[in-house]
Amino acid sequence: MVPLRRPRRLVEGDRVAVVAPAGPVPKDRLDAGCAILRSWGLDVVVMPHVLSVHPSFEYLAGTDAERAADLQEAWCSPDFAAVLCARGGYGVQRVSSLLDWGAMAAAAPKAFVGYSDITALHSAFARLLGVATIHGPMIGAEAFVTSSSTAEGLRSMLFGGAAGTVLTSPSARALVPGVASGVTVGGCLALLAAELGTPTGLPSAAGALVLLEDVGEKAYRLDGFLTHLLRSGWLSGAAGIALGSWYDCEPVEALMLDRLAPLGVPIVTDLGFGHGPSSITVPLGVPATLDAEAGTLTLDADALT
Repeated sequence: MVPLRRPRRLVEGDRVAVVAPAGPVPKDRLDAGCAILRSWGLDVVVMPHVLSVHPSFEYLAGTDAERAADLQEAWCSPDFAAVLCARGGYGVQRVSSLLDWGAMAAAAPKAFVGYSDITALHSAFARLLGVATIHGPMIGAEAFVTSSSTAEGLRSMLFGGAAGTVLTSPSARALVPGVASGVTVGGCLALLAAELGTPTGLPSAAGALVLLEDVGEKAYRLDGFLTHLLRSGWLSGAAGIALGSWYDCEPVEALMLDRLAPLGVPIVTDLGFGHGPSSITVPLGVPATLDAEAGTLTLDADALT
């Protein structure tokens, strides 16, 4: 992994687009999230199909073509300084092959925010566009509209995110001690495993600081995802590992030690990114240093320029 192109920071007055490339979002939460963005001085545009629901599959926000069209228009339009996802849920992988990646690569990079199923787009943007992205809360997610620290973390990253920024949480601690540096990659464990072997998945995490989190999973399924990443060689050569939230999952600490400690790299747990009632915002594709014993991830370069 090498550092990726970084979009510019936001300033008051910027126009930003809200898209729903995965699951549908409740209108009340979308409205509440957009109100927070407007309170930051941003001009918020909700793309046409964000509140749509697929006619046959209610777990999708509109048809695949509608979700792809909204995302592509938002990314390619010079009117927008950022593209913010409304929520996660399932659906991103269904639209990946419908996007015109050539047209998107020709567009100027801009801040792109989301997590959960949006992990598949983080990987695609890194591999096909060479653009750094932001693993942060969705605009219609409960954590964004109810947790002031979660919203403030995203605001601080979008408008600042300078080199030297230290990311941590009160419960962060070492599973395997040590210090490591590398470019940040990762996201939702299930999506990282599902992206292996696809045209949009990152082929390797060698030299990277790998971020992992997930939600609502049994231990044996998490074991399977980790084992898949290990057997494929995807984790070979990783510089360090940061573990985020495992909200509503079965206990994971013994599993993480069993599967990941043999890699012989620093591992910090409970860093605070991912699902749950609150989360921190972490840039992907940016050089950083992981200090497991201090429980910190420090940006070695500006997240946005």
